[in-house]
Amino acid sequence: MTVRILLLNGPNLNLLGRRDPAIYGSATLDEVEEQCRAHAARLGHTLEARQSNHEGGLIDILHRSRGEVEGVVFNPGAYSHTSYALHDALEAIEIPTVEVHISDVRSRETWRRISVTEPACVYQIFGRGTVGYQNAISHLHYRKNHPPLTLSYGPHPDQVADLRTPWGAGPHPIAVLIHGGGWTAPYTRDLMDGMAVELSKHGMATWNIEYRRIPPVGDWRNTLADPSLSLEALKALPPEHRVDLNRTTVIGHSAGAQLGFFAAKSASPRPVRLVSVAGMLDLERLGSGFDYLLQGFLCEEREARQAEVDPVQSLPLGSPIVAIHGRKDDSVPIDQSRRLVEAARRAGDQADLVETDSDHMDIISPLSPAWEQIMQACL
Repeated sequence: MTVRILLLNGPNLNLLGRRDPAIYGSATLDEVEEQCRAHAARLGHTLEARQSNHEGGLIDILHRSRGEVEGVVFNPGAYSHTSYALHDALEAIEIPTVEVHISDVRSRETWRRISVTEPACVYQIFGRGTVGYQNAISHLHYRKNHPPLTLSYGPHPDQVADLRTPWGAGPHPIAVLIHGGGWTAPYTRDLMDGMAVELSKHGMATWNIEYRRIPPVGDWRNTLADPSLSLEALKALPPEHRVDLNRTTVIGHSAGAQLGFFAAKSASPRPVRLVSVAGMLDLERLGSGFDYLLQGFLCEEREARQAEVDPVQSLPLGSPIVAIHGRKDDSVPIDQSRRLVEAARRAGDQADLVETDSDHMDIISPLSPAWEQIMQACL
């Protein structure tokens, strides 16, 4: 199904590539727009790009988009912090809109941390550089393909999960998906949208969770606790959702694999398998680039904490493990998965390693050439 998408940029974004490249990157607006057109085309969609420095101009463009497009990717720039008129326009056009910010607005000036336009959008992506625009296009694609039911599993705004169930009578096996991103705020569950939709096509229900991150939302105990809380919440799902908790698979990508390990270790009933995708599984050997993360998980009380937070130090798991890792991964070394599999086997766990030609992000994209191999390892 072809979707027509509007890419709309607000004030000062015409200066991309020249305006503070350390914050906004070196790509020009023309280059970003071309990248977005190409990404939309890969997903089978068309994209029109517009930009205005004027609030009224942006509102006029949004109004004219009614009946013309089925999705909007919108970077309102500084208007996101002030313009209730844009908020009202987004509500009025009733088109699913993803708000995008190139920089990590939550770690900049206090006034940038509030968006008055976000509540009128279906999702917000920030702090990923210009690739966030492509992530927003993907989110609209998968949302259109299989809309999720978003449910809360706790009182915090980040304690939510997207439930997708396949067609058919069920009960269906269920996959709990835990995204990566180094446990930091800019990376959210939309990264696992593609895997959630593809698993649903293969007959699995999916529970794609959000969780509190470090920093700045909470400490490492909150981060580590939330996947287990989300698993417990599945027990309260009404019968009409047709899920079989005795056939639960936990799937974690990157930092999410570390969280998934401990959620699987404490879960009842025990998951039928843990699937680690490009997982951070041996925290002490991640390298100096992750020192800031190790300070969150392994600072004082280091030895006492290792069994709480470091998967390779916490075996056996007690459930079968499948570790999928790309040989082209420059973010998390493939030795992370190799070491865990070797250690798990020594500890008595069933453990298998699946090596692909993917890189760190390609491995969770249905556009990956190795996707069939990845799917088969997850099922």
